[in-house]
Amino acid sequence: MAHKKLHLPQKTCPICKRDFTWRKKWLRDWDNVTYCSQRCKRHLAKS
Repeated sequence: MAHKKLHLPQKTCPICKRDFTWRKKWLRDWDNVTYCSQRCKRHLAKS
């Protein structure tokens, strides 16, 4: 039986303005996750 991913927390990326959903790899660091991807994170460094 597959798990249904309902009601996972979401945030909005300040760079691309897209919503992104909690991932297991962010389990311990969700409060500090700001960007949806490394690409958006690098975009901030270039600005």
